Amino acid sequence: MPYSIEPKTTDKPEHEIIMSKRSTLSITGVRQVESFDNEEFLLETVQGYLSIKGKQLQMVNLDVDKGHVSLKGKIDDLLYIDEPGPQETKGLFSKLFR
Repeated sequence: MPYSIEPKTTDKPEHEIIMSKRSTLSITGVRQVESFDNEEFLLETVQGYLSIKGKQLQMVNLDVDKGHVSLKGKIDDLLYIDEPGPQETKGLFSKLFR
């Protein structure tokens, strides 16, 4: 008797980062854009906060319903900022501005 295996689906939205030539960035799984300027973007993603630093950064596309953000500019740094554990006392902003 043949068995059919259904692909397992998860309720958790996917998070993916695609960077091309350090000049374009496409991100999925974005919950919200916390702040941005031409040198830094701070995004809340399904995997935690993501800080993107660079020069002449510009938002190309924002689709909050689908959780998709596209950026362009010179990308220098991508950094995930995790929630502090019980032994950590530093806040989110103190980690960003050290």
